[in-house]
Amino acid sequence: MRILFLPPGQARLAPPRPAVFEVSNLARELLLVLTGPGNYDDSARKYDRAAQARLRRILLDELHESPEQRLHLPEPHDDRLRAIAVRLYDNPADNTSLPDLGRAIGASARTLSRLFQSELGMTYYEWRTQLRVYRALILLAEGHDTTCTAHACGWSNPSHFIAAFTNLIGTTPGRYRADQRS
Repeated sequence: MRILFLPPGQARLAPPRPAVFEVSNLARELLLVLTGPGNYDDSARKYDRAAQARLRRILLDELHESPEQRLHLPEPHDDRLRAIAVRLYDNPADNTSLPDLGRAIGASARTLSRLFQSELGMTYYEWRTQLRVYRALILLAEGHDTTCTAHACGWSNPSHFIAAFTNLIGTTPGRYRADQRS
């Protein structure tokens, strides 16, 4: 994952919300240059500020032309996984462990783990975290504060929620909420 911070003048050209783009080869190379060794390795090639600004502008032009992808949580097809998904859609704060969920639906934790990996490409805990963060996006957009959102989505500690949210969305919940208001 690469993170690029934009100065305010260029940030206004980006979408005002989290967005996912299909990245062209040019955009990929620009991201690599703008976040690469020149930022932290004294022996690597460095671009001056004007050149970095021009590269960021080209990147923004590329992203503007790229199709925006919806934030997407993979949907399970297996009946056992769908039973778990329905339960968590209804109550994302449900902290039931995978073995306990397996007992409730008649499958072993090992079987469910394999199904999550093969069908959705992630672990149960990764999928549940994404579900919770997506629900948090809704709650934050509705104006709920970070602590209430964290608890409503299953985190007992707001700092763990902030870390998970930031890791997945690329900004803190507070900054996301403030951006929604502006």
